[in-house]
Amino acid sequence: MRILRDPQYTRPDDRGASAAIGNFDGVHRGHQHVLDLARRADAPLGVVTFEPHPREFFAPGAPAFRLMNAEARAHRLQKLGVEVLAELPFDARLAGLSADEFARQVLAEGLGLSHVVVGADFCFGKGRAGTAAMLQEFGARYGFEVTVAELLVSGDDAVSSTAIRAALSEGRPRDAAAMLGHWHRIEGPVLHGEKRGRLLGYPTANMGLEGLHVPKPGVYAVLVDVLEGPHAGTYQGVANLGVRPMFERETPNLETFLFDFTGDLYGCHLSVGLVDWLRGEAKFDGLEALIAQMDRDSAKARTALAHP
Repeated sequence: MRILRDPQYTRPDDRGASAAIGNFDGVHRGHQHVLDLARRADAPLGVVTFEPHPREFFAPGAPAFRLMNAEARAHRLQKLGVEVLAELPFDARLAGLSADEFARQVLAEGLGLSHVVVGADFCFGKGRAGTAAMLQEFGARYGFEVTVAELLVSGDDAVSSTAIRAALSEGRPRDAAAMLGHWHRIEGPVLHGEKRGRLLGYPTANMGLEGLHVPKPGVYAVLVDVLEGPHAGTYQGVANLGVRPMFERETPNLETFLFDFTGDLYGCHLSVGLVDWLRGEAKFDGLEALIAQMDRDSAKARTALAHP
């Protein structure tokens, strides 16, 4: 997959793509439906998205809300067969383009798209003045076809990033996965921590949660993909997501213990899928009580992961 970050520097073989447009936060089943409508035998499959998320640009001080960072989103889109990812820098210049200017300068002239797919609720251009119906008019004017996808419904509710965030906040990762079409994953590099887990017999891979929506704190059964290096592969494990109240951390992070694993993961990139919420965070009377609970958590996680 080729990643473009400036529509003025596309290669000839990147042009003519059939592309879905949106933020693709979570790359959930609704997004996958839009992607399926963009698939064409005679054109590269593309995605046009934005980095940072427009909401981060307009409200930089708001609480973190993203389900995925840019790295995780790109990995997921690549798995779904996307060939060209236009990850446009969302800045004052892009935010200031009118709907007409965005359609002409970015989609038609810059990226040279042949076909565009958007959701029925898609808005674009300065002040979000452009609608899906307007984009169809601009497409006819500037030479690209436009398909408008109806919102995907699961049960009685529309599949949305908002509903997925609610499920994760309530400790329901399987419900979130049903809407996502995949396990909710947290991706990033393994960071150096305080190395307490190693002393307790549970060495963990520590990852930051900066900029991401934080699911319900607690202990999770997880599936872990090591994305690179000599230990690349898929593993089962148990993870603590939160602040570890016994050690009074101030910033939440994700600490994952990989079952049946030996090796050094510092600096490697991991993708940790949340499968089951097992319990909330708790303080213990001492290290022996903590270790005993970690033994129980590991056994419970193994049981949960036997039928993921």
